Formats: sequence, C-alpha cells, structure tokens
Amino acid sequence: MEINQTIIIIAVTCVITYLAWQNKQLMERLIFWSPAIKEGQVERFITHGFIHADGMHLLFNMFTFYFFGSVVESFYRLHFGGAGFIIFYLAAIVVAMLPSYFKHKNNRNYMSLGASGAVSAVLFAYILFYPWELLYLFAAIPIPAIVFAVAYVWYSIHAGKKNNDNINHSAHLYGGLFGVVMTAVLEPRIVSHFFTQLFNPSWL
Repeated sequence: MEINQTIIIIAVTCVITYLAWQNKQLMERLIFWSPAIKEGQVERFITHGFIHADGMHLLFNMFTFYFFGSVVESFYRLHFGGAGFIIFYLAAIVVAMLPSYFKHKNNRNYMSLGASGAVSAVLFAYILFYPWELLYLFAAIPIPAIVFAVAYVWYSIHAGKKNNDNINHSAHLYGGLFGVVMTAVLEPRIVSHFFTQLFNPSWL
C-alpha cells in the first residue's frame, strides 16, 4: 500500500506550524532570514516552508496543496525511487526563495515564511496536465485553471512591483515557474499534451 505523500507533507506542516505558534524561539529559528543563512543556517531555505503566519495562511496553502497534490504526486512518484514528489516539493521551497535571498541577503529586517512557493509549483504543474480543469477560487468561484494561471502571474507581477503588502509574490512566481520547468524536463511530452488540451477544451 502506497503512503500518501501529500497527506504526510500536510500533517508535518501543520504540526511544525502549530509548535512554532506555541514557541516564539522555534518560529524565529525556522523562519527565512538571510543574515542567518549567510552565517551557515542554510536549512532555513527549507524550514521556512513548514511554518505559517496564522490559521488562514496555513489553511489556504494546505487546502490548495491537498486539492492538486494527488495528481502531481502520482506523476512524480515515477521518479527518484518513489521519492520524487517529496524531492520536488522541497526543491520548490528552496528555488522559489532564491531570488528573495539574493535581493535581501544584506537586509536584516527581511523575513519570510510559508509554503506558497512549493504550493505554486504543484498548482502550475497540475495545470500542465489539466489546463481547463475548474479551480474554485475562495472555494466557491469556478475558474478554468489556465485562466487562473494567467491572472495569477499578472497579479503577482503587479503586486510585487507595488510591494505594499507582506506577501512574497516573487516566491509564487518562481515556484510556479519551477513546477512547469521541472515537470517538462522530466516528461517533455507534457508540453505537447498541454497545448493539445489547451486548444481542444472539452466544452467545445
């Protein structure tokens, strides 16, 4: 019987996030903070993805991850000895934060946390398989996956330029890009599959 890696990641994230909420020192030790990384605490590239700011932050990321994770997991299970999905997820956490690290490596006031980069990687990888599948924005508003992807990229770029909130929009973008590129590298045929699906929606 195969272990559901999506559920394991969700469970681990929820437990670590809860413990960090109860222990400020643990939260500070796990959060993404460039000065600490420069001093050798490189594990923060990963640990920040397992803590969240509050309940809504955690719920939104884990709900999205659960909804799309199983499809992407089934694909990545075929790689790296069955550990492909976990490797993909952890790598996405790291890659999504690299631009922020280089931008803020000397900024002692910059911190970041959350699994949004990895969740974006899973979401955009999913879109390669099912571009016209309906996603439910705020769990209520149906929107085709490809339409959501275009709007999401536009919003992330626009909001990132304004930089007037506490959301790391670049992590969303680079996480999504990583999800698309990595999936296409492992299975080049997914690109032609994507365009075939894109130009032949089932509702036509």
